[in-house]
Amino acid sequence: MRNIVLPLLLLATPAISEAPVLVPYDGSFEDATFAVESAIVDRGLVIDYVSHVGDMLNRTGADVGSDAAIFDAADIFLFCSAVLSREVMEADPNNIQFCPYGIFVTEKNGDVSIGHRTYPEGPMQKIQALLQDIVTEASAF
Repeated sequence: MRNIVLPLLLLATPAISEAPVLVPYDGSFEDATFAVESAIVDRGLVIDYVSHVGDMLNRTGADVGSDAAIFDAADIFLFCSAVLSREVMEADPNNIQFCPYGIFVTEKNGDVSIGHRTYPEGPMQKIQALLQDIVTEASAF
């Protein structure tokens, strides 16, 4: 029984998260979100959902007993790539945990940034390269 419990505990241990990739955007939040959307769609990818995290946090702050303003605005664009998703999941089906992929745009005190999470070494670096390309293109928009 002990031989089974230890591996299960290791699986339940959360991974140490890496710092996200953040790129400053020289423009408005609205321009940054347009640039990100365009950079994703121009690659033939479909945006599955735009999560308006900033609106949710601002709307629910008082409900949870907080008056802290975390962001002036924040959106996350969620999407997948059928080609790359299949490739990374054929290499390791557990890579499903990373799908869909997200690029976020934030504004805090007038500073706008575009970013994405980092991924582990191995096949997921192809996804990280895709996200980095999209962020680089959008930040130059």
